[in-house]
Amino acid sequence: MYIIGIMSGTSLDGIDMAYCEFTDSRHFHLIAAETYRYPAAWQERLASLHRATAEEYALADIELGRLFGEKAKQFIETHPGRVDCIASHGHTVFHQPERGLTAQIGDANAIHAATGLPVVYDFRRLDVALGGQGAPLVPIGDKLLFSQYDCCVNLGGIANISYELDNQRIAYDVCPCNMAFNYLAGRQGLTYDNGGMLAREGELLTSLLARLETLEYYRVRSPKTLGKEWFEQRFLPCLAPFDQQATENLMRTVAEHISLRLADAITHSGIEPHKVLVTGGGANNQFLLELVKEKIGKTDIESIDNRIVDFKEAIIFALLAYLRIEGSNNTLASVTGACRDSCGGSIIGKLNIGD
Repeated sequence: MYIIGIMSGTSLDGIDMAYCEFTDSRHFHLIAAETYRYPAAWQERLASLHRATAEEYALADIELGRLFGEKAKQFIETHPGRVDCIASHGHTVFHQPERGLTAQIGDANAIHAATGLPVVYDFRRLDVALGGQGAPLVPIGDKLLFSQYDCCVNLGGIANISYELDNQRIAYDVCPCNMAFNYLAGRQGLTYDNGGMLAREGELLTSLLARLETLEYYRVRSPKTLGKEWFEQRFLPCLAPFDQQATENLMRTVAEHISLRLADAITHSGIEPHKVLVTGGGANNQFLLELVKEKIGKTDIESIDNRIVDFKEAIIFALLAYLRIEGSNNTLASVTGACRDSCGGSIIGKLNIGD
């Protein structure tokens, strides 16, 4: 199958698209990949949408779907070839699985209308209905596509970890990552901290670090996930008393905190992590990776083809669509805490695989 995966993450850096060929569920080829940056108006809109009216939310769903559709059509024109379907994760606005709520916008009907292609979407809600967190979903891809690594770490808006233990996939959200870095970079008028340069220049604020380390989430056992709500309600209040500190000092302390959380997750996983795969935008934060390496010792932290590092989530949502079309499970209860594995995702449009 030839599938385009579309991903919009919590860091709001843009719309990732990955054009993938799957020969089976364990073998893929990344044909092409692009990121379409969000205009400033869309970044602001998405950042505040969880506080919008119902009407504003509904309009954003439709209009973001149109934007996804326009960009997908542009992507296909730039990279022509056979496409069997589009897999769209959407953009998460609400994630409160303890209340049975997870909501992603980006109307799949609008994507189908713009491209004429079948669209597989709504990957999370079945798992939530089955009592799960609805996330993380990427670990099925770690298990099938990247099994040569002992442990997979993704450094997106939120940092998460995935590994195999006693023939079960274990995965969970570790802590905020780019969501925190980008928030602090915004104080300097920047969209992100390039390579961790700001953090490298700062001084460690031990009292802030102590506050961050005592957040209750870190003592909760998996399955567990984080959302923007937790970041705003729990993480940001820890930073508030230090608002007069230099941004570099806040960056340095947050980097230390993230490295401690990641090192703890890796070293206490119950496995021997000889090879750790690091992907996501945070994989380009050299200072953060140096801090993690210092703390975990001899473990090899590896990267791969830069396109796969940057587009791994879009690739794996294409895989989720492949599995959905096959009728195979694409969501793991051992990861999400649901009552059973499931095959999630709805489909709009007529599938003509192989025609």
